Amino acid sequence: MVSGKETKLTEQGEAGAREAGGKAHAAAPTSDHPPGAAETRDRRLGAAETRDRPLDATKAHGRPLGAAKTRGRPRSFDRETALEKAILAFWERGYEATSVSDLTRAMDIGAPSLYAAFGDKRSLFEEVVRVYSSRYAAFADHALADAPTSRDAVERTLREAAGAYTEPDRPHGCLIAHAAINCTTPEVANSLRDRRNATIAAFEGRIEEDIAAGALPAGTDAGALARHTGAMIQGMSQQARDGASREELEALVEIAMAIWPRT
Repeated sequence: MVSGKETKLTEQGEAGAREAGGKAHAAAPTSDHPPGAAETRDRRLGAAETRDRPLDATKAHGRPLGAAKTRGRPRSFDRETALEKAILAFWERGYEATSVSDLTRAMDIGAPSLYAAFGDKRSLFEEVVRVYSSRYAAFADHALADAPTSRDAVERTLREAAGAYTEPDRPHGCLIAHAAINCTTPEVANSLRDRRNATIAAFEGRIEEDIAAGALPAGTDAGALARHTGAMIQGMSQQARDGASREELEALVEIAMAIWPRT
């Protein structure tokens, strides 16, 4: 049996709990009560801070930021095929007469693709000359390296030039000789001249070796004989462009070798 005193204490405790709960409810408004001005301002500032904060440097939309930038657009053409077409274009027209529009049309690519893959026109031409020299015009280097004498090297070079300069499935003559015609770009003209002079110098070196070995007369002018060889190579190139046949060029080779000095 509960005494009256205990009943009174219990009622006072319950009243105090209800009073504390009411104060807590008033101090923390629920969503049914609109926020005050200060709270609204804080929420706006927080949203702005979140909006302006930079993204994580390593993630964006679930993937690394750098991935989208470095992946790029895949090349839609074969570079080697396009380069071969550029070789034929420069070989046919020369350097100055071949415009960027001519190149893009011949290579079947747009100007942006040309610049991205090859650089500017001059850079493309420099690569063209390097590839042309190794792919189509290496016969002089091979003859100089393999032939036992300078005479053999010159004859082999001229005979192979007669065939290479008149191939029916590509432009006639020598790209390096033809591209220099009417070239007004000093860097290109100088580069082509250096290549032609290097060939003459290589023949002169072999001729000097034969003079020292007694395979040529002691009084042979190595420089003049080498330059004669260079003139033959360049002249045959122009003759081929003017329509001379392989047989006609080979007849010139016979004359050139007939005047070669003998011991």
